[in-house]
Amino acid sequence: MSPRVLLVDDEPLVVRNVKAFLEDEGMEVDGVGSAEEALARVRDGAAYDVCIMDLRLPGMDGNLAVHTLHRLQPALRFIIHTGSTSYAIPDELRALGIGEPQLLRKPLADMELLADAVRAVARR
Repeated sequence: MSPRVLLVDDEPLVVRNVKAFLEDEGMEVDGVGSAEEALARVRDGAAYDVCIMDLRLPGMDGNLAVHTLHRLQPALRFIIHTGSTSYAIPDELRALGIGEPQLLRKPLADMELLADAVRAVARR
């Protein structure tokens, strides 16, 4: 079964391109532009295997969104996708199983790295 992915990024071009690539890889992808939209989807009953989370978002930031989504859907696994070169995974996210392999920095020179990360995280 292909992973069902929730993609959270406030850049529409990133959402469109990543969504198209992962769908070409056989994944089911819902793309949203804010943490609040992501939370609304999950609260409305949508279930996902993997969430690709940007960190710098309008409103709620990505770190808080990961914590909140985890509380709502404990089986959900996360990949951090950020343009920040100085971001370090905080201990509270490491406690949720997010480590260096789940941290990808924008822009990705090879989108296959993201697809491979989604597949690996979905299998855990």
